[in-house]
Amino acid sequence: MSQPIVTRFAPSPTGYLHIGGARTALFNWLYARGRGGKFLLRIEDTDRSRSTPEATEAIIKGMEWLGLDHDGEVISQFEQAARHAEVANQMLADGNAYKCFSTQEEIQAFREEARTEKRSTLFQSPWRDADPSTQPDAPFAIRLKAPREGQTVIRDQVQGDVTIRNDQLDDMILLRSDGTPVYMLAVVVDDHDMGVTHVIRGDDHLNNAARQQLVYQAMGWNVPVWAHIPLIHGPDGKKLSKRHGALGVEEYQAMGYPAAGMRNYLARLGWSHGDDEFFSDAQAKAWFDLSGIGKSPARFDFKKLENICGQHIAATENAALLHELMAFLAATGKPALSDTKVSLFESAMSVLKERAKTFPELIDKASFITSDRPIQPDEKAAKNLDVASRGILNELTPHLQNVSWSRDDLERVLNQFAENRGTKFGKLAGPLRAALAGRAATPSVFDMMLVLGRDETIARLSDAATG
Repeated sequence: MSQPIVTRFAPSPTGYLHIGGARTALFNWLYARGRGGKFLLRIEDTDRSRSTPEATEAIIKGMEWLGLDHDGEVISQFEQAARHAEVANQMLADGNAYKCFSTQEEIQAFREEARTEKRSTLFQSPWRDADPSTQPDAPFAIRLKAPREGQTVIRDQVQGDVTIRNDQLDDMILLRSDGTPVYMLAVVVDDHDMGVTHVIRGDDHLNNAARQQLVYQAMGWNVPVWAHIPLIHGPDGKKLSKRHGALGVEEYQAMGYPAAGMRNYLARLGWSHGDDEFFSDAQAKAWFDLSGIGKSPARFDFKKLENICGQHIAATENAALLHELMAFLAATGKPALSDTKVSLFESAMSVLKERAKTFPELIDKASFITSDRPIQPDEKAAKNLDVASRGILNELTPHLQNVSWSRDDLERVLNQFAENRGTKFGKLAGPLRAALAGRAATPSVFDMMLVLGRDETIARLSDAATG
């Protein structure tokens, strides 16, 4: 029986969940969920000066909005410090680490001399092979006894085999002289203890993998499957910055992008499944594989994001879309919809979601629902409510009093009314849009009339005719 897949997302709580981190979390989530495995969340909060509870909360909320559910409790790396120290001392006892009494001043002097002599500045501690009897009664760090010869090979599922000469790796510190563990040790111990089988993370961690692999080997632990994914760049090919879209996930939520659209778009940033662009979560879980991840940096493109999100809005069931719309309003501090407005949105959703790429666009299309009488037309719409147009609306109103309120009958009555006046229905559309929605660009006049109902429609036309 094969070992169950376990992946993890391990952000540092020093700020918001940025888009690159969100994609890393998504890749780990897809890989685990598609194989019946576990997806774990660890907060790497060992840097106490920069870690904040607010950042941790922002990360968790961002993942919740994206729908990236994790298994088990959130793990704090800081709280595992005693376990990290235990492993460092085990390596010391096994001869895979040693006590180093060198001071910061001595290390700095070594590096300055090395630079002067144009040789490697990798610190080589004089205490590595020192006789224990010569060790002073002084504070010491515990260093990894890294191999000096040969090479370390990272068998990476994305980058291929990456070979590093061991003489380019230093004896990294495992435990500082004050007894605190370093991040590089903590990551390995946590991943081992959590049973992580696949480490999927940004390729900015690739250099760390060689040193971390030495810890696995020193402890006799299974090395996880490595997969270092390229970072995200802007459309211009440069490192992603705020001007490109390197924002917190919560800002994308505030801009009104649907979570399903974000998942779909982020999955396609650096990963592909043939030519498929639009797909469901179920398809993504079934299709996602490390072999589909490219080696080149992905390029963030707002137009592609909007296109994918528009397709997801159109494909989402009306009830689910309304639920997410109400969550968007709550998350952005906008007023909640009244029961009456909710009912109107329910009946109009099929019309509203066509060609809407974000929730603000959808709400804008629904202005005929969200507006209350008397409707105040904007400047462009007001031009369609001149004296002649008001007269036409006043004349039209009685024709709507007794007609069956169906699309076919409304089209028949309005087209007949236009024909009797020697014109086309298109000439009536402008004044009707202005009266019903206060806008020049709206959903179909007939769609609005059907959603609003007979009484509200006639009331709005009467207001406009006498206004």
